This record gives sequence, C-alpha cells and structure tokens, in this order.
Amino acid sequence: MPRVKRGTQAIKRRRNILKQTKGFMWGRKSKERQAREALLKAWTYSYRDRRTRKRDLRRLWQVKINAGARENGTTYSRLMDAFNKQKIVLNRKTLAELAQDKPETFKRVVEKVNPTSAKESTPSES
Repeated sequence: MPRVKRGTQAIKRRRNILKQTKGFMWGRKSKERQAREALLKAWTYSYRDRRTRKRDLRRLWQVKINAGARENGTTYSRLMDAFNKQKIVLNRKTLAELAQDKPETFKRVVEKVNPTSAKESTPSES
C-alpha cells in the first residue's frame, strides 16, 4: 500500500482558520483551537445579529415616520392605516428617508393620503 502524505491538507485547513480570525485578540488569532472556538462564536453572533439588525432598522424607521407624521398633524398608526386603506404601498425605509431628508415631499404624501390631518396642522394666525 502506498504511503499517503496528508500534511498539506492540515496546513491548508489551519491557514484558512487563522486567516478568518485576523484581527481577533490574544491567542484567538494565532492558536488553532482557540481560533476555531472563536470562529464558532463569531459565526453564531453574526447570524443572530443579521436578524437583529433588521428589527432595529424597522424600529428606527417607525420612529422617523412618527416624528414626520406628528409634524404634519397625524400619528404613525393613523398614517399607516390610511396607507393600507387606500392600498398605497410605500415601504417604511422610503417613508423614513422622505420624513428625514425631504420633509416637503413627505408633507405632500401625508396630504395625499390623509387630507384632513394636513389642514389641522397648519398654524392659524392669532
């Protein structure tokens, strides 16, 4: 039976693990076992936090839309209800960008969806 030399595969596997742990602290970047354990944790956290990021961004968009809606005399829930009733599909990310960066456009969108709220929000002269 011929002899099989397997050193190259082990070195390649080790090198790939250590390449992925570049920037980790202490032995987690240079020692194979600690690096592998650190990678398992890192992959777990990254998987979990990719989903958490989606939740956090949606909450942030809701806050921005609510702030813009209140400036225009309505609330987030009433505005979204008006969108749903009129079957207008605008995602929250776009609405939040409009509310933050282009308040005039957002005001026109609110007036289009909910004309009564825009009239209430205009300050009357005293």
